[in-house]
Amino acid sequence: MYLVMRSLLVIFASASGYFIVQRILGEKFALVGLASGLLISVLALLFEKRVKKTPLRIVLGGAAGLIIGLTVANLLTYPLMLKSQFGSEYLEFAVYLLTNIIIGYLGLSIGMKKGDEFDWHKAVKLFTEHQRGGDRSEEPDAKASPLVIDTSVIIDGRIAEVMETGFIEGRLVVPQFVLQELQHIADSADPVKRARGRRGLDVLKQIQSNNRTAVEITGKDFPDIREVDSKLVALAKELSGKILTNDANLNKVAELHGVCVLNMNKLATAMKPVVLPGEALNILVLKEGKEHGQGVGYLEDGTMVVIDNGREFVGKSIDVTITSVLQTTGGRMIFSKTREDFKKAAYQ
Repeated sequence: MYLVMRSLLVIFASASGYFIVQRILGEKFALVGLASGLLISVLALLFEKRVKKTPLRIVLGGAAGLIIGLTVANLLTYPLMLKSQFGSEYLEFAVYLLTNIIIGYLGLSIGMKKGDEFDWHKAVKLFTEHQRGGDRSEEPDAKASPLVIDTSVIIDGRIAEVMETGFIEGRLVVPQFVLQELQHIADSADPVKRARGRRGLDVLKQIQSNNRTAVEITGKDFPDIREVDSKLVALAKELSGKILTNDANLNKVAELHGVCVLNMNKLATAMKPVVLPGEALNILVLKEGKEHGQGVGYLEDGTMVVIDNGREFVGKSIDVTITSVLQTTGGRMIFSKTREDFKKAAYQ
């Protein structure tokens, strides 16, 4: 069906070009009209294929820009055509056609660019608030920087819980190339990667349904840049936004380019409860430690607790006293002694 419709479009455009040029310029230029109609129809089909992959905001922006451009072009050429300034209908037609092509193209190009930059979520929200007669003073800070999120944050999943708390300000921007990477992981032959990718897609669906924060999926891409991390940095710089990630390497690259980074792992570390030497804890000893006689347990947040002489208590919950806390690049480690050993050391 589509093939028939496209064939009819090519035939109709070619025939229209033939008869229009024949009527305006004469029989000897009719074949030029036929070729022009054929070329226009082919370009239209290529444009249709491109539009299917283009976000709606860019299409609408391009359409508006093209209409404005053609309107301006006709306003400029109308006085010239009316007074027959050139003395030749062929030259007049060429000037008219060239002016429309140049200004129409400029309008289309500028409209697509501005359509991609336009914040549709904000416009719809303002319109909705106006219709409801709401108080705009209660809106979130419009100046809050957009947060560009990467694949690691989506797969991690904690972003959904953070959004529920209302701590996230501004809008979340999910690039199309990040979605493609996520889809590639979800289609992986490796069952572990496939599970992580599908979890990421579920998390993305969850954050899109969150009413506290706007989530925007942008088709903005940088074909000249291959690495996804570099694309994220370029997008954040263009939007004057920040990057939300768990990736330490992306964190370093972004900081080198002067882009602000919010790291979910650093946030999680900062939110862990503070424990100090001398405090008492009740710990379930899960396994043996690396050193002789050591036992190992964990706090609820996953912090490792190393217990001197705790090996004999594996599988049991015991009272321990903290002796020191070590902060490493991988997180915190707590060293402790059983309460009896700590008391003995205190008396000695």
